[in-house]
Amino acid sequence: MTDHGATTTQLGETIAERPRDARPLERLLGALRSAGRGIGRASRVAFGRVVDAVTPVGWLLVIVLVAGVLAGALFGLVEGWAVAVVAGALLLLSVPFLLGGIRLRVAFSLSQDRVVAGSRVDAAITVTNASRRVSLPVVLDIPVGSGLVEAAVPMLRGRASHVERLEIAAPRRSIIEVGPMRITRGDPIGILRREIDWPQVEQVYVHPVTVRLPSTSAGFVKDVEGQPTSRIVDSDLAFHAIREYIPGDSRRHVHWKSTAKTGRLMVRQFEETRRARIAVVLDVLAEEYGGEDEFELGVSAAVSLALQAVRDGREVLAVTSGRHELRRGPEAAITTLPTRSPKHLLDASCAVELDAAAEPLEAVTRLTAQAFPGLSIAFLVTGSGVAMQRLQRAAFAFPADATTVAVRVEPGAEPTLRATRDFTVLTIGVLDDLKHLIARGALG
Repeated sequence: MTDHGATTTQLGETIAERPRDARPLERLLGALRSAGRGIGRASRVAFGRVVDAVTPVGWLLVIVLVAGVLAGALFGLVEGWAVAVVAGALLLLSVPFLLGGIRLRVAFSLSQDRVVAGSRVDAAITVTNASRRVSLPVVLDIPVGSGLVEAAVPMLRGRASHVERLEIAAPRRSIIEVGPMRITRGDPIGILRREIDWPQVEQVYVHPVTVRLPSTSAGFVKDVEGQPTSRIVDSDLAFHAIREYIPGDSRRHVHWKSTAKTGRLMVRQFEETRRARIAVVLDVLAEEYGGEDEFELGVSAAVSLALQAVRDGREVLAVTSGRHELRRGPEAAITTLPTRSPKHLLDASCAVELDAAAEPLEAVTRLTAQAFPGLSIAFLVTGSGVAMQRLQRAAFAFPADATTVAVRVEPGAEPTLRATRDFTVLTIGVLDDLKHLIARGALG
């Protein structure tokens, strides 16, 4: 019994010791598997970088090298070995140009990010070597709108900087995106190349050309919920000052505290509160215009009208036609531009474009009148392709008590003003014509 118990104890100890003996081996195998996976990942990354660094010229040299070796080894052609040696030498000579990482910082700045069409923008690109070692020359690819500008950055010492200056042309109304930039380093022949993208993107808003229009009182409607004006009246809600009583003043506006102090009858004065809700509708249907220049004149006219209304403190609705296939109710077929400030309006106008699938002018005015009731003035801006009958139908969509003015743009045309009982039609050939016609009383 004792021997059997001892045997059992020895077996138990042996069984218990086996897992402890196996643990180091398992750890070793696990470490080897982890190392293998790490080496595999590193190899894949390294191979991917090598493949990415080889340009089409480099791959051509690789093919020439392989073909030369095969020709020399299989057919004994000396020329094959010569070609292979030259191709291999070129590949080896291009490798040093990629040694070391690209440790550059790029800072991009614009002299201004909002300009008027026909202007230019100055840009400065500062490239700094962030390391202490010498940085080899690189090429900076800078997307500017639909174009590409290349800037050569020379060799830089540690912590040194290089400033590259650009001049960006802004000939037409648009939003110009500058960036993202790409830093490229490679050999002079173009065999190997390493690229790094710099994600910074700047936008330049190219505003339409506008003209300042004369301010008028047309379209103002007296409204206690309107905005106070500089006109002083005897009865309203916006208190202004106190003056001495004049025969005929209403006793309801007597200020009794001031009367008691001065011993003379004093009455209140008020600032008149008035409201003018103005809509500026810009037709963007491509077939209504005779070309891009005519449309740009229309955009400038519409934005000039809306801008002047914003400066005058009026409630302004700047509307363009939406796409016909996107219509989902009255407000879905029209696009409203922000008019909180001149800046917001001008920025939004940079993105307005001609559209062959836009709603026609008659539909846009009808939808505008439905979505924004209570208009006092409505401007319709369209091209030379709209007949007078269509303008009349478009104008009839607005309330009868609203002042409706249609502005037809036709570059080079003589400025004309045609007033009917229901609406007024202005024809302008240049933007300044709009200012002169408004000054002549186009709004009544």
